[in-house]
Amino acid sequence: MSIKTAVIGLTGIGLGVGLATYRHKSNALLYKDASLPDTVQSNNDVWQRASKGIVNPSSFFKFGFPGPIHDLETREEFISCYNRQTRNPYWVLEHLTPKSLGEGKADRKNSKFMEDENIPESFRARLKDYFRSGYDRGHQAAAANAKFSQSAMDDTFYLTNMSPQVGAGFNRDYWAHFEYFCRGLTKKYNDVFIVTGPLYLPKKDPKDGKFRVTYEVIGNPPNIAVPTHFFKLIVAGKDIKSVGSSEDVVVGAFVLPNEPISNETKLTDFQVPVNALERASGLEFLKNFPMNKRKMLCQEVNCQIVVRDFSNKALPPNKSLPLLPPGKN
Repeated sequence: MSIKTAVIGLTGIGLGVGLATYRHKSNALLYKDASLPDTVQSNNDVWQRASKGIVNPSSFFKFGFPGPIHDLETREEFISCYNRQTRNPYWVLEHLTPKSLGEGKADRKNSKFMEDENIPESFRARLKDYFRSGYDRGHQAAAANAKFSQSAMDDTFYLTNMSPQVGAGFNRDYWAHFEYFCRGLTKKYNDVFIVTGPLYLPKKDPKDGKFRVTYEVIGNPPNIAVPTHFFKLIVAGKDIKSVGSSEDVVVGAFVLPNEPISNETKLTDFQVPVNALERASGLEFLKNFPMNKRKMLCQEVNCQIVVRDFSNKALPPNKSLPLLPPGKN
């Protein structure tokens, strides 16, 4: 089954973001506590009237609000929302511009992978969890997008910006070429916004024909989920060559499997409708932007990766140059 079929056919599998909201079906807000999110504040008298004073489950909140809590962090180059259950980000948001990619000489050789101490210890991804796991610590906000500042690049090495990714054939190959494609969009557009994140998609069991979500978990104890897929939503605007101002934007959504992908595979093979990505991820995109001002990215630009060699392999010998004769014994 193709990626498009799997994603488009979903009917809500995925994880949402934001602080949990808890409302009685009468729409009366619940227990009032200054430590709780605004969306769960209430007046106990309202609840008592709604339930006729028989029960008051909101009184549990005096012991503490269970969550879920999603850790939103603003870095120099990106904003991230962290999922404490999977130890992956829900999503990472970047803003690329010709200036941000054209300035600075930050070098990833000066950066190091770091645990994020802003996350409570019991929910924190650990460096040791990735050790000998067989997976790369895959950047969601790419380090190469943050060359304008060494501190910005350093931020991209927090584990809250990482997901376990297959290395050869994906993170070090096709995914890297895809990131390069995204950077190349700044040659045409002044503003390129990219939302990146992991997905855990269902797969049809060949034995009984039922769909199940299954994924590996790494670490000791096992606690970091290995995504089955990754997505990128690209929103670009302000065409450099356009005359006058326009509020139109180009939009493209892509879902790639977390597995080796041949460099001959067309990028458009992974393109999906935005609403299908929303159903798969539980996220909402562009709900405040009208449809009549959106254009399809791959109808405006050539959606094709450029294969680059990211390996450190030695160059082959130049046969046109004479070689020294072998030494005599």
